[in-house]
Amino acid sequence: MEAVFAGGFTGLDWAIVGGVLLITTIIGERLAGKQASMRDFFLAGRRLPWPIVSASIVATEISAVTYISLPSVVAKPGGDITYLQLGLIGSFLARAIIGYVLVPAYYEREIYSPYDYMGARLGEGVRRMTTVLFSLGGVLGQSARVYLTAVVLQVLLHRELGWVEAQLGLPPLVTAVAAIGIVAVVWTWIGGIAAVVWTDAILFLLFLVGIGVALVTVGQAVDGGLAAALADGAAAGKFRFFDFDTDPTKSYTFWAALIAATWGGVGSYGTDQLMAQRLFCCKDAAGARKAILASIVAMGVTFLCAVVGVGLWAYYREHPMSDAAAALLADQPDRLFPIFITEVVPPGFKGLAIAGAFAAAISSLDSIMAALSQTTLSALYLPARRRRLAARGAREDEAAEARHTVRASRALVLIWGVILCAAAVGVDKAAQYETSILDLALTMASYTGGALVAGFFLAFLPLRRDGSGFLFSAPLSVMVVFAIKWHAGWARWTCVGAAVLLAALYLAFRVMPDLRSPEVRRGTVVARAAILLGGLALMIWIAFAGTFEGRAHDTLAFPWLIPAGSAVAFTFGWLLARPLPRTSSRA
Repeated sequence: MEAVFAGGFTGLDWAIVGGVLLITTIIGERLAGKQASMRDFFLAGRRLPWPIVSASIVATEISAVTYISLPSVVAKPGGDITYLQLGLIGSFLARAIIGYVLVPAYYEREIYSPYDYMGARLGEGVRRMTTVLFSLGGVLGQSARVYLTAVVLQVLLHRELGWVEAQLGLPPLVTAVAAIGIVAVVWTWIGGIAAVVWTDAILFLLFLVGIGVALVTVGQAVDGGLAAALADGAAAGKFRFFDFDTDPTKSYTFWAALIAATWGGVGSYGTDQLMAQRLFCCKDAAGARKAILASIVAMGVTFLCAVVGVGLWAYYREHPMSDAAAALLADQPDRLFPIFITEVVPPGFKGLAIAGAFAAAISSLDSIMAALSQTTLSALYLPARRRRLAARGAREDEAAEARHTVRASRALVLIWGVILCAAAVGVDKAAQYETSILDLALTMASYTGGALVAGFFLAFLPLRRDGSGFLFSAPLSVMVVFAIKWHAGWARWTCVGAAVLLAALYLAFRVMPDLRSPEVRRGTVVARAAILLGGLALMIWIAFAGTFEGRAHDTLAFPWLIPAGSAVAFTFGWLLARPLPRTSSRA
């Protein structure tokens, strides 16, 4: 690797990256203002202008996965831009649904997360369940994004990270992840969601600068310039957009975009606190609607990342990489763009390009830390603290409690930062099972996304059912998605064990109490138990002898996982729920 990347980072590159991070930190701290309460820390006082919120959504959506992995997906043999179908079709429709359905529902009262809305209408147990689901999905999905940037830093800073390993014994991956985590924790710590949103808006500009540097470098290095490179790419089919194949194991098809990506996009932007938290920071529902609709500009940035991939394909046709670089790429195809930055981009501009990658990772990590901290605080910590104060008979001083809440919020940011960084290091093992980190990140977030979408619509629709069914249908949903995705021996028996555990919990917490209640008919109890057992049997059948038997890891494509999970969670959540009394009304 030393021979390939002899140039490495120069002092000028270090100065640029350091200067960008320092300036962004100062601006974020100044614009965030004072954090005197939970409302300030997690809602930014509901005073943020919608264009800034929209830019923050774009920055978080792009992430290192798009910035680094998408060019590799396009540049590889047979690669094209069919991935963009998911965004230009699916996420556009999803944004419209969120803007005109979810946003008005969320702004009926002041809440901090979609799970507050679900809890208010379906019960406190649902709020805790959705918080746990979001936490699991957030850690899985965002850790993959942090891991990808750490891989980039391993390529770009191989000498520096090697020196740290020699001195301290820390593996390069651990050091790279820690560097990203420290900056993200500091930005979230100093200003809460306000600092996150303002810094994300600045980082959005860095994405564009990094993309511009890459395209200019390609244009200067290939015969005929960038226009010729793109023309050659078009002739080679690199700009193929539509794929009307109906194979459900293919990720980037028109049908996956129209149906699955729309369905999944409602979850990603509307019921996942990572994105939804920004919508609660606007002054009113109209501003939140404008923010989510305007964020479709992210697809323009994604298109530019795909164009970078075409440029890299053209460059390496004319300038074959060294054997050592090719070996590194064969080990991890997502390293193509960082290899290009290291080998080809001139000093100074190299610093700008890597600052864009670093910014992409930080924007994802600080966002998820703020979201996880808020949901943990609201659903778990604050209720427990109120119970402790009540048990002691202590009076609650509003000002003192506000200060305590902010301190607790910052402590949770630190705790979740450590957990996310540890998970990012662990992603290295899971990466071998996906063709790209792009697919890995999107797949990992899909395990719980379907249940969150189902939770919202169970709360939103006039079904006159409580949330008791969702408490069992949500974990069933996660298990079904797991069964669809994994078919190795260990995974199958994991499904069996999970089914036995869920059945035992249902027996203890639903069947036995209902049998002791004079208000519940025995036939109803038996019918509901049979319904759950049917769902568990379906899950085990999928794991052992389902449609994808014998196809190893070639299972249902990731865009369809959220629709599959939400269909299970919604159907069984409704069937297993208790009817509400006619005199009751949802909050």
